[in-house]
Amino acid sequence: MYVNDTYKTIENISEGIYKDKKSKFLAFAFPILSEEAVKEHLQKLKQTYYDANHHCFAWRLGLNGDCFRTDDNGEPSGTAGKPILGQIKSHNLTNILIVVIRYFGGIKLGTSGLIKAYKTAAAEVITNATIIEKTVKNFYEISFSYNSMNDVMKIIKEENPEIIRQQFNLDCSMQLSVRLSKSNDLIARLGKVDTVKIVYLSEI
Repeated sequence: MYVNDTYKTIENISEGIYKDKKSKFLAFAFPILSEEAVKEHLQKLKQTYYDANHHCFAWRLGLNGDCFRTDDNGEPSGTAGKPILGQIKSHNLTNILIVVIRYFGGIKLGTSGLIKAYKTAAAEVITNATIIEKTVKNFYEISFSYNSMNDVMKIIKEENPEIIRQQFNLDCSMQLSVRLSKSNDLIARLGKVDTVKIVYLSEI
């Protein structure tokens, strides 16, 4: 069965700017791995740009981008966060936060004007970013007796996971990293070897 284990995100923080009728829209994009990271970035931006009128944002997380949120931060409903998220989705990005900070210029833009402004600012910051493809990997620790060494190493050679750490004594252990799509095959084969114990560590 085919397992998708790659996703597109941005490599580093990027910035953009859009101006319309004296309003200024500052856009910032961040690569993220958790909602905690979202809170940290928002807090720093609100401290730096404390005098701005609005801090609107959208974020998306997960391999398939199933976890997301938008915030209009005082702008009319659906005019800020949703257009920002729309740009994230149209570029098929995930694990990303985009914040657009508005300084009001005294002239109202109207609903369509606001949607265009936030959409354009988000598109600008994505254009300025470096988009990369990342692979989801699982991390495991395996332990086994020295007598099982040959069987284990044969599987390791054939399945080719990344060996992060290894220790060979009477009791042996290895820390492995393997892409998600190959995890089941590796673990199934190792699980059939006598004395092998497998501990799942994390996914990233």
